Amino acid sequence: MGFLKKDPLKKNYDIGKQLGSGNFAVVKIAKYMGKDTNIPATVAVKIIDKSKVEDMNDITREIDIMQSMSHDNVIKLFEIYDEPKKMNLIMELVTGGELFDRIVAKGSYSEKDAAEVIVTLSGALAYLHDKKIVHRDLKPENILLATEADDAPIKVADFGLARVCGNGDLMKTACGTPGYVAPEILKNKGYDSGAVDMWSVGVILYILLCGFPPFYEEELPALFDQILHARYDFPSPWWDNISKDAKDLVVKLLELSPTKRLTAVQVMQHPWCKGNASTTPLDTAKASLRKYNASRKLKKVAMGVIMQKKMAKALGELKVE
Repeated sequence: MGFLKKDPLKKNYDIGKQLGSGNFAVVKIAKYMGKDTNIPATVAVKIIDKSKVEDMNDITREIDIMQSMSHDNVIKLFEIYDEPKKMNLIMELVTGGELFDRIVAKGSYSEKDAAEVIVTLSGALAYLHDKKIVHRDLKPENILLATEADDAPIKVADFGLARVCGNGDLMKTACGTPGYVAPEILKNKGYDSGAVDMWSVGVILYILLCGFPPFYEEELPALFDQILHARYDFPSPWWDNISKDAKDLVVKLLELSPTKRLTAVQVMQHPWCKGNASTTPLDTAKASLRKYNASRKLKKVAMGVIMQKKMAKALGELKVE
C-alpha cells in the first residue's frame, strides 16, 4: 500500500467531529470513500499543523516508525496526506478508551485479568523490540482498547517519542512520563534497548495489582531519587493477598540493571503469566485504582506541558551517584 498521498484529504475522506487535540494536532473521525479494502470505513485522522511543529523531523521519524509496524495490538497507520500547511495521518480508530478506565468500570477484576493485560502488552513490545523499536513513553494514556466490547484487544498508541535503536548509537534524550520513566533514562548516560519499556511495564503492573504507583513524590527531584534507587515496597493491606509470583514479576521488572531486567519474551514465559495468576477479586486494588485514575486525569488537565519542563529542570538539579 502506498502511504504518501498528494491528493487533497477531502478527495477520499469525509471529515467528521473532533475526537481530541494536542499542542500541534487535532484528531477527527472520518469516513473513507476510497476503494482500498485495507482501509476501514471509519478511521481517525490526525491533522498536524506544520506551523506549530518545532522540528518536522520528529514527525517524519514517528511516521517512519509507524509505517514499519503491523501488529494486532499496535495502532495502525494507513495513509498520509501531505498538504502545504498540514500533515494528515489516516489511522486506526479506537473507541474503547483507556485501559485503566475499563478496569475501573469492570464488574470484577482479578490477578488473572491483570496477567492477561501484561501478556498482551508484552506481546506487542516483543514485536516492537524485535524490530529495534523502543516506545519510550508507555503509560495508561497510551494503552487503549479497540472497542467497547468486553473482550476488546489492547492497542499501544502514541509513538511520538519512539526511536529505532541497535545501530550503535545511544539514546540520551530524557523523555517519558515522570512516574513511569526508567532509571537509566534519568542517569542521562545513554541507553540502547527496549529495557526502558519493560521498566514502564513493571510500574503499570504494580498499579494493576494494588491501585497506586510504586514511586510517588510531589516534587520531581525526590521522585527521581526514588526511581534511581528503586525504592518501593509492597505495603499492607493492599499487597497482603497478592501472590508471590505476581510480586516476583514486579521485582524482576523494577530491576535497576537493564541487562538483568526481564525482556518482553521472558515476561510472557513467567509462571504468573503462564497461568498461575489468581482469580480472586482484587476489590481493594480496584477501589484504589479508581481514586488514582481520577487523580491522574485531574493532574493531566492541570499540568499539561508544564510537567515536561519541570522534568528537565529536576534532572538538572539531580545528583546521580
